[in-house]
Amino acid sequence: MSEETKQQEENVENTANETTQNTEDQIVEVPEQTAEEKIVELNDKYLRLYSEFDNYRKRTSKERIELFKTAGQDILTDLLPVMDDFERALQNMDKKGDVKTIRKGVDLVFNKFKSTLESKGLKPFKSLEQEFDPEIHESITKIPAPNKNMIGKVVDEVEKGYKLNDKVIRYAKVVVGQ
Repeated sequence: MSEETKQQEENVENTANETTQNTEDQIVEVPEQTAEEKIVELNDKYLRLYSEFDNYRKRTSKERIELFKTAGQDILTDLLPVMDDFERALQNMDKKGDVKTIRKGVDLVFNKFKSTLESKGLKPFKSLEQEFDPEIHESITKIPAPNKNMIGKVVDEVEKGYKLNDKVIRYAKVVVGQ
């Protein structure tokens, strides 16, 4: 072997030894945790996570209870002026004997009440002369139909049906033609 070849081999060996030594130094530099320290660390993380979840559960439970307590507050606040109008109408009924004036006042209060409910999403739906639909109607009784076109249709409406944002909240009580 030539001297150059020997020198190249020595350089390769030195480089390999340095790399191995650097790798060993890096491994040694990382602090090793004992199993007990790892258990303590994981237990601490677990307790913190459990506590955080428990606090979240309690907070959402309180918020939910508060929501149920005040769920109807906005509608009731909007209905208070209507209540005031009814009280004024009752007071004025005793004072005045004119039926037309009383009727006019009651109509005004009724229209205000109706518009307040409609602004909250409450709408009556039409039932008279419509096909009987068990999804929105409740049949009280059946009577002979006045004509052939009214068979299976609503002949009379005893109570109006209402929807709140397209969901039936009260079924219409109807009489169906037979």
